[in-house]
Amino acid sequence: MNILAIDTATEACSVALQFKDTVITRFEICPQQHSQRLLPMVDEVLKEAKVSLGDLDLLAFGRGPGSFTGVRIATGMIQGLALGTGLKVAGVSTLEAMAFEVASKTQHKDALIAVASDARMGEVYFAVYSQSQNGLVLCVEEQVCPPEMAIEQLKVLREENGAAVIAAGTGWSAYQELDNWKSEVCGEVASDITLPNAQYMLKLATDAHNKGEVSDAVNVEPVYLRDKVTWKKLPGRE
Repeated sequence: MNILAIDTATEACSVALQFKDTVITRFEICPQQHSQRLLPMVDEVLKEAKVSLGDLDLLAFGRGPGSFTGVRIATGMIQGLALGTGLKVAGVSTLEAMAFEVASKTQHKDALIAVASDARMGEVYFAVYSQSQNGLVLCVEEQVCPPEMAIEQLKVLREENGAAVIAAGTGWSAYQELDNWKSEVCGEVASDITLPNAQYMLKLATDAHNKGEVSDAVNVEPVYLRDKVTWKKLPGRE
């Protein structure tokens, strides 16, 4: 498929264009500059490929979790592009994108991939995936939680299957508890992948399209895990 993917959910800003057999990417770490850099990066990859948005089949974006402002920037941009073209949109988890990048690069195909992104306020955005021939399998649902809770869930998984763990995301270095656990358990299979990259959302967006998990511009929805958790804590609003 011919796909344009964008992501601004973290301090990284990235754009990836898949057109026929060519993939063109841009990736920059530019905190608080996403709104200035995103559209020029989109223009750059389209011009390099010598295509227009009308030549594409699908749009994709990092739907979160991530910073509220960052996720909103990508959501607004993708909605604008979709409204102007009529293209469908696939929202891709930023945690799954990092896990997919790990899976595509590692030789440890039996390892669990634990993604923890710094969510500030003493918490991480967290999810765990296993690898299979058909792609990633979600073992621990996306959530926002304290580092201690993330470690406890990983301990249970390891006790069940004894698998090695590959760590990805900024959360591991942001919190001492996670950093210590990674050093003790992950060893040589610790990953240096810390931020989502739109390049690794292309395949996930294709899979979403094939499963019918795409939407029109007006129905594009970001994922704010912290909002979800806070809402559930309110009495009578389960």
